[in-house]
Amino acid sequence: MKIEIWSDVACPWCYIGKRRFETALSGFAHKDSVEVTWKSFQLDPTLPEHYDGTELEYLVERKGMDRGQLLGMLGHVTQAAQGVGLDFKFEKVVVANSFRAHELLHLAKSHGLGDAVKEALLSAHFEHGVDIGNREALVAIGTKAGLSAVEINDALESSQYADAVRNDIAEGRAIGVQGVPFFVIDRKYGISGAQPSEVFGQALEQAWQEANPLTMVSATGGEDAQACGPDGCAI
Repeated sequence: MKIEIWSDVACPWCYIGKRRFETALSGFAHKDSVEVTWKSFQLDPTLPEHYDGTELEYLVERKGMDRGQLLGMLGHVTQAAQGVGLDFKFEKVVVANSFRAHELLHLAKSHGLGDAVKEALLSAHFEHGVDIGNREALVAIGTKAGLSAVEINDALESSQYADAVRNDIAEGRAIGVQGVPFFVIDRKYGISGAQPSEVFGQALEQAWQEANPLTMVSATGGEDAQACGPDGCAI
């Protein structure tokens, strides 16, 4: 079973959705047969590489959003994050464009380290106030996950994975992704948003059963096999 997840590093619900999905996957009987692939998406490509101010200030000053409503929204998201074991600190979040972080993620995927680097990027951004648009910060994240600092610098300097990021975004839009997180199972089932773990679990079970239907085998002699049911056992 192949699961593709379109997600942005600068999206709080993407981190919460990641945790809820992981909870469902951990309880899935066939989890060892599941391949998860992270796909890039940018909710706001116009974000600056760096902004001197808090997330709240950026949304109020640059986006014209209401301060009171934003405080309520950020409080709600923080509470939801706590419910899945995450410690969001929006007052420390560095507003930065996520494109370079997505380039790092593609490099990591080429080495089989996609999930580790995705987790590290989300945690760095929302829990530790790391500037995900800063190359030195990305090198530190990547090397801690097992990548070469030289390879990271070369990839970011040459924009080696820039087209891969753009292709992910274009592919997502082509299949109808308008917001993230967006989960696609075997290119057949789409799940939008950070749904409860139970929803992910039900989708995994349904997709697995449809891809692996149970075929009943009948007795060749034509006689019913002995079995027990709700009304008792055959004699």
